[in-house]
Order: sequence, then structure tokens, then C-alpha cells
Amino acid sequence: MKYLKIIIIPILFALLLRVIFGASIFDNFLSVMTWTFFLLVPVAIGALTIYFSNLEKVKSVLYRIFAPWVPIILVIGLTILIGLEGWACWIMILPLFIIFGSIGGLIAGYFKLKKSQKNERLNLSVLVLLPFIIGPIENSIPLNPEVFETYTSIIINSNDKKIWDNVTSVKEIKAKEDSSTLTKWLGFPKPIKAELDKQEVGGYRKAIFEKGLIFNETVTEYKDLKLMRFKIKANTYEIPSTTLDEHILIGGEYFDMLDGTYELEKINNHQYKLILYSNFSMKTTFNSYAGIWGKWIMKDIQNNILKVIKERSENEI
Repeated sequence: MKYLKIIIIPILFALLLRVIFGASIFDNFLSVMTWTFFLLVPVAIGALTIYFSNLEKVKSVLYRIFAPWVPIILVIGLTILIGLEGWACWIMILPLFIIFGSIGGLIAGYFKLKKSQKNERLNLSVLVLLPFIIGPIENSIPLNPEVFETYTSIIINSNDKKIWDNVTSVKEIKAKEDSSTLTKWLGFPKPIKAELDKQEVGGYRKAIFEKGLIFNETVTEYKDLKLMRFKIKANTYEIPSTTLDEHILIGGEYFDMLDGTYELEKINNHQYKLILYSNFSMKTTFNSYAGIWGKWIMKDIQNNILKVIKERSENEI
């Protein structure tokens, strides 16, 4: 029974907070997409785990660090299983939950070892209530979108005409051509093909991904065989709800693509450098952390496309 309390109570507490923080009725006060949820919720989970643990076990520093991981991992599994949260979101915030779960365990362990039951309960209560105190304060902070640039490039041994043809319109990408790693692991839709109706300013380019995701791109600057810049708009409201988690929905409340640019630079008569960079915006209270993941994801997508263009430009007759 003791072991059930150690695990079940922190799990139920975490699920309760996830439901409350994600409920639309509390949108003006609480949100899952905040530092409060990412940091203070795991601290409370860790504290609860240690509070209900045996004193002898708590004397071990390793126990105080690693015991909170058990309910955290189980919470992740449960929320994915019941569809409350997506796999990709949890992968991104797992490092924070693990670290701050351990911090909560260490804090609770410190007070438990002081053997003052009154103070121990008081401090536990403070840690458990903090998300409800800090959450509304953080949620009241005005959010300003922050723009991030992702730069990628590749050297291609071919001629400019062949490379540019593969840039402007990308034929269907076969499974064997897909070299993505991070996006594949996170379950992001894979690129299928891209079509450009006319090679000039005002041209419309349709980039099609799996699961109904489409980027509608409008050419804003064009220099034949040298440069193509385009605005990007995702078909956010046409994407099936099963394609992307609401918290990482492209064109949604927190994350949006802005524009992309291809540049082709001549190295010599048989070698060119193809550059692809894009701008995306994040609108959260933790842009510094979310931006890191955003850049990793965009680099993986862009490098994958560049490798496809390189392979085709060098080998197609």
C-alpha cells in the first residue's frame, strides 16, 4: 500500500494539473504551454513522491533523485495512451520534467530528513500549490512572437540548370530518399513533393507533406538559377486533428512558419553551394527553450530536402 501511495498520488496529482491547465475554461488563468507547468509541476511530483516514501529510502541521495522519475514516466505513458498529450510534446519537455522532478525530490528529502512533520507538510503544501499561484501570474504576461532563422546548406556537383529544376519543383520523394532523423522520431509528417506554377514573383508553390499537411508558398523574390524567396502559409485549419499535437501545430497559437529562401552560389563550373534558410516564429513564455527544438526540427526537414536535391541533381540523367 505504501508503494501505491508513492506512485499513484503523484500520478493523480499530475493528471489533475494537466486537465486543469489544459481546460479551456481556465484559459485566462492557466496554460500547459508555460514555464509554470514545465517546471513547477514536476517539482511537485518529485516532492509528493519523496513525502510518501520511507525515511530509510529517502536517506539515499540517489533515491531522492531517481524515485520521482517513476511517476513522471507513468504519467507520460498514461497521457499518451488516453490521448491527453502527444508523443512529440512529451519528448520535448521530458528533459525539464526529469530534471525538475529530481529537484522536487531533493527539496522534499531535505525537509523530510529534518524530521519536523509540521514543517514537512507545510513545505509540501507550498510546493503543491505553487503552480496555482505562479500560473495565473505567468499567464497574464503579454506574449510577443520571437522570430528564429534556420540556416542549412549543401555542396552539389552538378550544373545550375539541373539543380534549379530540382529546387523549384520537387518530384515525389520516395521512402528510400528520406534521410530525416529527428522529425521521423517525433512522428512529424514527411515531405512528399513540391510544385511551382511559374518561375517569377507571384508564383505559387505548393509543398505537400504527409497526413494532409500543405504549405502554401508565394514567391516574393526571384532570380533565375540564383535565388527564390517565398512566404509560407500552412493549411492549419484543414489539417486533420491527428496530424499534429495542438501545442506544436504549424500555424497554430504557438508556432508558425513565415518564409523560406533558396540561394544557389557558384563554386566552379561543376560545383555549386545550395543554401536553404527559413524563418519561423514562436509565441510562448519559454521561447528560448522552444526555439531550440524548433531549430532542430527545421534543420532536420531542410537537410533532408537538400540531400534529396543533391542526390537527384548529381545522379539523374
